[in-house]
Amino acid sequence: MTLSQITLDGFTTFTSMDVELSPGINVFIGANGTGKTHLLKVAYSACDVSRTRANLAEKLVATFMPYEGRLGRLAHRRATSTNASVEIHRKGAKLGLAFSNHSKGPDTGNVTGAGKWAEAPIECAYIPVKEMLANAPGFRSLYAARQVHFEEIYADIVDRAYLPILRGPPDATRKKLLSSLQEAIEGKVVVEGETFFLRNKHGKLEFSLLAEGMRKLALLWLLIQNGTLQGGSVLFWDEPEANLNPKVMGALAEILLALRRLGVQIFIATHDYVLLKEFDLLAKDGDDLCFHALYRDEEGLVRRSATSSLAGLDHNAIAETFSGLYDREVRRSLGG
Repeated sequence: MTLSQITLDGFTTFTSMDVELSPGINVFIGANGTGKTHLLKVAYSACDVSRTRANLAEKLVATFMPYEGRLGRLAHRRATSTNASVEIHRKGAKLGLAFSNHSKGPDTGNVTGAGKWAEAPIECAYIPVKEMLANAPGFRSLYAARQVHFEEIYADIVDRAYLPILRGPPDATRKKLLSSLQEAIEGKVVVEGETFFLRNKHGKLEFSLLAEGMRKLALLWLLIQNGTLQGGSVLFWDEPEANLNPKVMGALAEILLALRRLGVQIFIATHDYVLLKEFDLLAKDGDDLCFHALYRDEEGLVRRSATSSLAGLDHNAIAETFSGLYDREVRRSLGG
């Protein structure tokens, strides 16, 4: 069951934000500091606690890592006292959290709707900007035993990557997706002990020697193969373009659109024009593609505009930047 809405009041960079979500692909763009990653982390935390039945406040603190684990530091910064709230909606359920800037530990937050929310667990995965599989050996045991300064999303994605494959042969759609990714990474992923390898006709290459962009595609292959990403699941991916050759963007967009058609809801935060345009060109009717542009108004408050068409999107910082570069190139060629 897909997420339908996120409502934030006084939370981190947002004074007030109400985001209606597409059941398909949600692409968030905007200048640095407008809260794209924060929206992804809030939605991911809500999905994850539906599985683990953990406290939402504890998950948000582990995901955002505020100073000294103080929940109140996730409240929007003002000169006066601030109340903050988070609500995540899906059909038939709403998960909420209320706290203030004076809140200390996660136990000082007021969570509502947790019982109903956990009745339908949501499989999910969050792929962070920094690829983790090359650093996976020993990481889980270290994270479990020590207070290491890593956001919990890193431990979560390593845990999901280590899951064994589903029983039985993959269905036709998953098989096609896996084949497309195998072609892109030129092999398959295998795990020996806690070390990930890419295996192809030349042998095995450990992930530490593999280009980081290829590791991200290999991680996607693993998540599809082991059943983390299947119908009804949710994928969050922060800057998938990081360290990926622009030539791969078309194939990546095709794979993500195929995942959506499989029934996966997708959230992406990106700064990449090529990826945006590939989505715009490749999406079909029924793909439920939505572009969300986050921007600051004249008072410095974060606002949102949204549309299913890239051409119709207001406050598109990426397109405006590329248009500016083109104008400068034209002026230079004309001797201006």
